[in-house]
Amino acid sequence: MTGEDGIHLPRLRFRDVVLRGVLYGLAAIPLVAIGSLGVSDHHERMTFLAVTGGFAMVGGGVFTVAGLGLWAACGGDIRRCRDWRTITGQAGSATVAAPVLVRVGVLALVLFPGAFGLYHLVDSADYDSWFHGG
Repeated sequence: MTGEDGIHLPRLRFRDVVLRGVLYGLAAIPLVAIGSLGVSDHHERMTFLAVTGGFAMVGGGVFTVAGLGLWAACGGDIRRCRDWRTITGQAGSATVAAPVLVRVGVLALVLFPGAFGLYHLVDSADYDSWFHGG
């Protein structure tokens, strides 16, 4: 449903944006696990998981803080990505960027403990197991 100014209604709610970010983060953890299996050496696999977790932690914090700042600056005028064409003025892009940054930040913050958990799982795996690596 769209309003008279072409904006999709109802507007995005903070709770829904965060919940979707959590869902995407939980879905990303098995993808990182599968991706780590493509790295055959044990130490390189651990490095891959540590770097993924580190980038997720730092990036999640930066994106979340930036998104929350934009969200607060928008004052309730939060729009979906498909409302991009309804933006007027230079500051209007913040109304679309705020939920995107919050969602990506929460995704990364959920991925962070998952990647480090996988790191410790690979570290403690038996030498002859398939999860240990070569």
